[in-house]
Amino acid sequence: MIPVHPHIRCLIFDCDGTLADTMSLHWEAWQEAFTAIGKRCPANFLDDLKGTPAEKIIARLNESYGYDLDIKRFAKEKQRRVHKKLLRAKPIDPVVEIAKRYKNRFPMAVVSGGTKANVQLTLEAIGLENFFDPIITADDPVKPKPSPDIFLEAARRLNMEPRYCQVFEDSDLGIEGARKAGMTVTDVRLFI
Repeated sequence: MIPVHPHIRCLIFDCDGTLADTMSLHWEAWQEAFTAIGKRCPANFLDDLKGTPAEKIIARLNESYGYDLDIKRFAKEKQRRVHKKLLRAKPIDPVVEIAKRYKNRFPMAVVSGGTKANVQLTLEAIGLENFFDPIITADDPVKPKPSPDIFLEAARRLNMEPRYCQVFEDSDLGIEGARKAGMTVTDVRLFI
């Protein structure tokens, strides 16, 4: 069982790879989008950028591989493709169990590098569509992971001091951001 620390009064969850097993669905969408334009995207490149908004990933791909992709248009294309797949998302049971156990006991938020529409569809697919308020995503005007800003915004909206927040994450960038925010962090990869 994943522990919730005794001093904690608020839970913040990443979505993709933490609450829901969606990474293979995102990978399929990236591959399809690249195949459609005759280019490739190495898997290990995406692994290092888990939790990063699509536009930032595309900018890094342009820089690293000399691509000249239209960032906004290509991000929309990838998002369109993954959106069709997200209803196939499966819950990551040890993490979902925490959300179910603490529903109506602690305030809970989702903080994700994905789009709001994709996160909401994923939460619906795993049966948690009414568990979290707020849901902060790449669509919100805050700096993404590894910046602490997205986590601090969740704490602000929940009217909670960061030291009382526990974050559940599956990416190095998310863990770094939550630690910078002064929050207790659980790397769910150690439990799933």
